[in-house]
Amino acid sequence: MDWRSSADYAACAELTRDQWAWEFLRRNPDYQSDYTGFIAIWQALETQYGAPPRRDFQRWKQDPRAYGPLPGAAPDSVDDATGELCVVDDERVLIECWMGAKWGFHKFPLNPARSTPPTPEELSWRPPPPAAPRPEGDVYRLDFAFDLARPLPPQFEAAKLRLVSRAAELRRSGLSAPLSVASERAKWTRWLRLLDAQAADATLEAMKESGLCDDAEKCAQELGEALAMSRKGYLDILRLAS
Repeated sequence: MDWRSSADYAACAELTRDQWAWEFLRRNPDYQSDYTGFIAIWQALETQYGAPPRRDFQRWKQDPRAYGPLPGAAPDSVDDATGELCVVDDERVLIECWMGAKWGFHKFPLNPARSTPPTPEELSWRPPPPAAPRPEGDVYRLDFAFDLARPLPPQFEAAKLRLVSRAAELRRSGLSAPLSVASERAKWTRWLRLLDAQAADATLEAMKESGLCDDAEKCAQELGEALAMSRKGYLDILRLAS
């Protein structure tokens, strides 16, 4: 895709929540590097022991290359992984499951260079880890104090009314509340273009001239937010409503 052409990103209008998370992850250089290392090992194992489902798995699982982490990766690279891992008798994790768990999905790692969005079955995201508490001063944060010496139902009702009122106030200010795939789509599409522009070695000035942002400073700010989304923020997308 040409990052300068909005038409090349028209398909973003049809992306599901899970596909949006993938679009950011696949633009992460660390994921791209991990996949390159992983698939080279996997193909070498297939050459030696056969491809699933006809592989000689008894010999395959005796090969130390069949287990994570990837060479050079820290042993604790699977952070906040939930769900089942492919563990053999000696508690080692098969490399395909290590790779999936590290980046947040159950099934076989996907090629970041693929040209078509993966199906939900192909992605099979793991439940995302708990969200970090929002910092003080965040416009989306609203704190409540409850008095356990008093009846709780009236306090719950008051909190509900406060939440509804605050959401309406944010919307009047031009902020989406609650956040949704539909409300964030235009911004996320712009962020994908910025990531692709950076991957193409475009300057901030070129990004500005393409109309992606008002000035180079704004481009730098949004590019930083896009990079954060590709590193860990894509998991936050999975907490939104489908």
